[in-house]
Formats: sequence, structure tokens, C-alpha cells
Amino acid sequence: MAVPKRRQSKTRSRKRRSHNAVKPMQLAKCSQCGTSLPTHVVCPTCGYYQGRTMTIDED
Repeated sequence: MAVPKRRQSKTRSRKRRSHNAVKPMQLAKCSQCGTSLPTHVVCPTCGYYQGRTMTIDED
């Protein structure tokens, strides 16, 4: 089985992990009511998504 010959430096490991940081959520404004909400999500206040009203099925 392959085994590393040398220990990886902290710099090399941290460079590799530089892309793992948590990024803030992208918020957009609802075109109907102006509420801030995440992209690609039905507006919780007015129910609009992509220019039309979405119905919620409650079973």
C-alpha cells in the first residue's frame, strides 16, 4: 500500500482546504412584495415564484 514519504506542510494542507469555507446565502428580493428570501424559493409571504402564484397542498 502507498504511504507518504514526507509529512504535508500546514501551508499545503490549508491551500487545499481554502475552498471549503462556508459562503453566505444568496438573498434576492421578491418581485411581488419585496421580501428578502433565498433564490429559487417560493416567497413565504405572498406565495409568488417566477411571476406566478404557487398553491400549497396541505394534507
